[in-house]
Parts: sequence; C-alpha cells; structure tokens
Amino acid sequence: MKFRNTALALASGATALALLLSGCSASGGTTDSTKPVTQAEIDKAMNTPTTLNFWTWVPDIQNEVNLFEKKYPKIKVKVVNTTGGAQHYPKLRAALKAGKGVPDVAQMEYDYIPSFTQTKSLLNLEPYGADKLKSEYVDWVWNQVSNSSGVWGIPQDSGPLGTLYRDDIFKQAGLSGAPATWDDFAKAAAAVKSKTGSYITDLPGNDMFQMISFFWQAGAKPFSYDGKKTVGVDLDSATNQKVVSYWQDLIDKNLVATDPDFTDAYYQGLAQNKYASWLVAAWGPVFLQGTVKSTSGKWRAGDIPQWTAGANVSGNWGGSSDAVMAATKNPIAAYELAKFINNDEASTVMLANKQFLFPTTNATLTDPKFVDQKSEFYGGQQVNKFFAGVSSTVDKKFEWLPYMDYVNSSYTNTLGKAIANHGDLKAALAQWQQQVVSYGKQQGFTVK
Repeated sequence: MKFRNTALALASGATALALLLSGCSASGGTTDSTKPVTQAEIDKAMNTPTTLNFWTWVPDIQNEVNLFEKKYPKIKVKVVNTTGGAQHYPKLRAALKAGKGVPDVAQMEYDYIPSFTQTKSLLNLEPYGADKLKSEYVDWVWNQVSNSSGVWGIPQDSGPLGTLYRDDIFKQAGLSGAPATWDDFAKAAAAVKSKTGSYITDLPGNDMFQMISFFWQAGAKPFSYDGKKTVGVDLDSATNQKVVSYWQDLIDKNLVATDPDFTDAYYQGLAQNKYASWLVAAWGPVFLQGTVKSTSGKWRAGDIPQWTAGANVSGNWGGSSDAVMAATKNPIAAYELAKFINNDEASTVMLANKQFLFPTTNATLTDPKFVDQKSEFYGGQQVNKFFAGVSSTVDKKFEWLPYMDYVNSSYTNTLGKAIANHGDLKAALAQWQQQVVSYGKQQGFTVK
C-alpha cells in the first residue's frame, strides 16, 4: 500500500531545492561506465563478504531481505526504516550533501527519480543487466524508472486507479455498480446526495497526486524532462481545464466534499457514510479495509469513470522503486539486492500478500496466490484480480519534473487552495502553471 499527500512532499522541500540549486551529488558522482558487467564479476561480488545499507519505509521488508541473504549468504543487509517521505528524502539529501552516510540502496518514488538523476545521485543500472528486465514489468511502470539515458530503479509497487464504492448507498440511490463515464458519475452524484444525503466522493484540496492521477487518466501530459536542462510544463492544458471544470461544477452544486484526506475526520467520514465512494489507487482496498472495518461487506471495486463512453483507460496514483545510489562502493551487490526484492518470485508475492504493495511484475499480477484471493470486505470480490486488469489500461507515458517538491508546494497555494475554499479552479490552474514555469526558469531550466 502506498499513498501520497502534500505534507509528505513539503517536509522535504527545502532540502531538495537547496540540493538542486547547488548541484550537489553523491560522493563520487554518478557512474559513467556503460561497459556491461560480466557474469564472472557478478559471481565474484556475490561471493565476497559485503555489508549493504538499505533505506526503505516498507514495514517488515526484512522478510524479503532474509530471502536475499539466504540466497547470497556472504552478503549482509542492514535495513533502515526511514518511516516514509517526510523523513526519508530529507535524510537522503542531507547524506548526499555531506558526502557520507549515503545508503547503497534507497526506496525512491517514481516522481522523485528525476530530481535525483538531476543531481547525478543514482547509479545507471543498465550495465548491471537492468535493461534485460523490461519485458518482465508492466510497460508503463517500466517507463517510470527508465529513459533514454538509463535505468534508474527497479519498480516495487504502483497505483492504477479504480473506484471503491459503497454498494448499499449506491443501491439506495438507485445505482447499480460504478458509473461508467464521468457524465454518469455527475448524475450519480446528484442521485446519491438527494436520496441518501451522502456525498458521492471527496475531492481533497491537500492531495496533488490524486488530482495528477485524474490528469493522467484524462490523457494529459503536464510534465516533460529531457534528463538535462530542458523541461516542459503544460498544466494549464485544454485537457486539464476540462478536468478541473468538471470538478468545479460538482463543487459548486455541493455534490462532492472537499475535506482534507488521510485525517481522523476523513476516516470517520468513510466509516459514517459521508462519502459513498473513493476514487483511489490499487493500494486503496487494503488501506480502506484496515481503516473502516465496521463497513465490511458493503464495499465493491469498479473501474474509474471514462471521459469517452466505451473507453477503458486508467491513470496512476503512487508507486515506488528501489534505486542504487551512485555513491555505493558495492554496485553489483546493491543492484542484485534491488533486483531480488522486486523481481524474485517469492519476494514479489510476499510484498503483495504480506506488505500489500500492488505488484509491478507481470508474473505476480497473474499469480493465483495473489489474484485468486476473495475479499469478505468487498463482498467476496476478487479485488486483486480486478486491479491487476486495470494495471494494463494505464496510459503508458507520463513524466515528472526534476523539482516536484516545488510543484507540490505550488499546488497547495493555488489549485489545492481553490478546491478547499470552493474558489475558481480554472484560474488557480493557470496560476499553478505560471508559478511552476517561473520557478523552472529561475533554476536555470529551459522551459517549453
């Protein structure tokens, strides 16, 4: 399970921006070697007594590490649980700036990868064989860790979008299943409010990544980055204007709530029938199940509404990889650790079933041990199988800027603020665009 919120990114913003401005990188810089590592070199490294430091926030990942150490008894791994982005990235950037204490392997969310490649802090994994793994992963997920310059992490989890809805509330409103289109969703919102008093869903002003997932699902391409000094910012596109105008209408009619998410009040709203659905990623089902146990059996999973009737397109919200830091003195062993955790069959199934991270490998997404489970909380539905099918429908190409910390803080003061205050969303979208463009230019990027 994985979720993102504004506070997480803002907490690391100041350090991130300072590093970007100063151009600091890991001690020793990034490797420029493109010579493939040989099997003999791999065998030697994996049979040499070595200690690796691994920074992550995944609970109980020591279980997967134990599998790795059993296969490679000469390699010992020290796991440091950094508790998540609010602590993880500031610690990592501070270590990079100091040039000491940098881990060998670090968990890295997809949207953070460009900022670390910008400072030359990540090891290009192509020479170590990562490029050969491409076909084993969902294509759009692989695009999140790779570009024309290299492979910068091994995918760990992802968050294809779907709809979790209260079947009982929907039926009370005369609805059968998740709305097929966004037009249907708007009509359903009116029916739910008038017949049950519930809001059909909540649109929080404090969660940029949910909004970006809606942009992604609509086919927008708000960001681009060439890996060097040119970025593209198209937040105020016609597609995104369509998305925010849609939500503006529902907000103005008081058909959706605009409460901050992932708060005690929000959880109570989910449990007490305030929200009849949650437009959320594939990590949502387990999260919801643990949060509102009293509503067990009342929820179902369905597709995200479509902009075009008959279409079948999703977006993504969240996800992370394990990246090897350029400062590592044990690049082969570090790469093998990142690869094993996120590619070994036993490890990936364990991540999915024990840590509840939504899989990124094609093998795990079709493994009966994962997809055949039935959930009592969702009325016996095979929710894993459902979202495994959704994963293949995510728009394949989506990029990030190398300063997403700033993008997030700017969102809070523009579009997020407008949502929370029921203001003018299109005007706020234009303001967000202007701020992100101006900031990019200030940092020396060519903005197109």
